[in-house]
Amino acid sequence: MQRDKQASLKGIFNITVTPFAADGAIDYPALASSIERVVGLDYDGLLIGGTYGEFPTMSPQERAELFRRSIEYAAGKVPVMLCTAASEPRITLELTQLASALGAYAMVTAPYVSEVQEQHILEYFRWIAPVARSGLIVYNAPGIGITLSASLIEHLSTIDNVVGLKQGDLDPTAIDQIANRLSGKLKLFCASDLAFLGPIMAGFDGLSSTNSCAFPELILATYRAVRSGDTRSATDLHRSWYAFRELARRYGQPQTVKAAMAHRGWGNGRVRSPLLPLTPAQLNEVAEATDVILASGRASLSRAV
Repeated sequence: MQRDKQASLKGIFNITVTPFAADGAIDYPALASSIERVVGLDYDGLLIGGTYGEFPTMSPQERAELFRRSIEYAAGKVPVMLCTAASEPRITLELTQLASALGAYAMVTAPYVSEVQEQHILEYFRWIAPVARSGLIVYNAPGIGITLSASLIEHLSTIDNVVGLKQGDLDPTAIDQIANRLSGKLKLFCASDLAFLGPIMAGFDGLSSTNSCAFPELILATYRAVRSGDTRSATDLHRSWYAFRELARRYGQPQTVKAAMAHRGWGNGRVRSPLLPLTPAQLNEVAEATDVILASGRASLSRAV
């Protein structure tokens, strides 16, 4: 049964940023367009309402509606991960139940409370997992202040319904341990497209990518090249958007991604408080980098072909 749930967990999943209208509401027509764009390019799946989907700024009701609409727009064409993490465990449980009812994978972080211990985390996932009938993905997200050890992840892999890991700790030792100790037990996803060549070459099953909202063709081609063993093309393609990665690290995601999308005519770049929009000078930097990257990326794509 576990293997049946894992079957579609592979490849490159687009971490879909959440578009917002001028009044702050979720812009569902823009969301539908975003999903249609990446599905049309043959992405392997979607991740909705994640960290860079700005889920902490949304009410549980908004998140539930976001889940329902996203599943509707995906129309069964690709598997969908729904981030059901929350600081309130009961909200996580309710959203995980909804994700399962919608036929999606639920993705959950460790409970982000002070002084949490490994035994607490283990029991937390044991409590959540039974309602995740479609499959539960553990999100190892150092950004919440908790990094799961390889040994703890190995314990989590024995829980019924736990089928995958989204690994945000890209320390080479951690990647080596996880790739070799957990391959075949969990489907392994690299959580960051800023530095994904190593984990994929180490044996990870897939990648979740936020920047593919801004550069869907380029990042898809990079992923396909490294997966096929064409490391030279993969390296050239990955290098071609380094300038943007530097801006994303400096100014933050999803602000930089949304700014690049807006420059390409895809949305308006709005984020929700406490995030702030980029300044005019920063927007100019992103626009200039985007134009250069698209030109160099097309050149690299033609050489790869």
